[in-house]
Amino acid sequence: MSLRKVLGKLALAISVFIIVSPAVLFFVWMVSLSVKPEVDNASYPPILIPDRLAWQNYASVLTSNRFVTYFFNSLTVTGAATLFALAVGVPAGYGIARMRAHKSAIVILIARITPGLSYLIPLFLMFQWVGLLGTLWPQIITHLVVTVPIVIWIMIGYFETTPMELEEAAIIDGAKRWQVFRYVALPMARPGIAVAMILAVIFSWNNFVFGIVLASRETRTLPVAVYNMISFDQLSWGPLAAAALLVTFPVLLLTVFAQRQIVAGMTTGGVKN
Repeated sequence: MSLRKVLGKLALAISVFIIVSPAVLFFVWMVSLSVKPEVDNASYPPILIPDRLAWQNYASVLTSNRFVTYFFNSLTVTGAATLFALAVGVPAGYGIARMRAHKSAIVILIARITPGLSYLIPLFLMFQWVGLLGTLWPQIITHLVVTVPIVIWIMIGYFETTPMELEEAAIIDGAKRWQVFRYVALPMARPGIAVAMILAVIFSWNNFVFGIVLASRETRTLPVAVYNMISFDQLSWGPLAAAALLVTFPVLLLTVFAQRQIVAGMTTGGVKN
């Protein structure tokens, strides 16, 4: 191996280490906070590995602040928002890709990068007017603002990479357009659908703004539950870190198991555009 290749690999390894190490350090420190007693969390110099593990931090989170209720609220909102987004986004992505409606794709991209706060006030007034404020429906509907553009944008790029010959052959054999989509295009797009579903779940699960404004005490989601643990009187770092890890764990687990599908789908689909 030449010296140039060795230096290139070394430079790449150093760059990856510099980029990744802060995130790894923050995650390790959060794990350390979650298993340390409050005395160790407030000590100076900081203690990374405690002498005694404080598992009661996790127990206190699970038994207080309606954490289990918020967990099922997050499951309901994320699951419904993802299913609705797939039902709308996959056919829309197929139609835009086949009609080559690039202007529509740009509109979808603008909707994706627009901050959620831009929709918050009119949506709040609308849900208050129809009497849905404080239920799970406002959060499901508002999460569609996040999930639908993601699904459409990924599926546009993925359908544009699928071969047209099979669809043309089906049309010649007498298949209608919806039959071509159902029996030809949809099976070929399963990897792209999987990537779109995973990203929709991640973005919906982590959404905070809509949950804190549109939800009531009984319908809040997990990110709001973590926020509720911050008080002006006392800030307990152990339970707060434990709650943050419990919120992060489902998404982290999903990402670890689906990282290959995410990379493959993004490289063949959305990134190409």
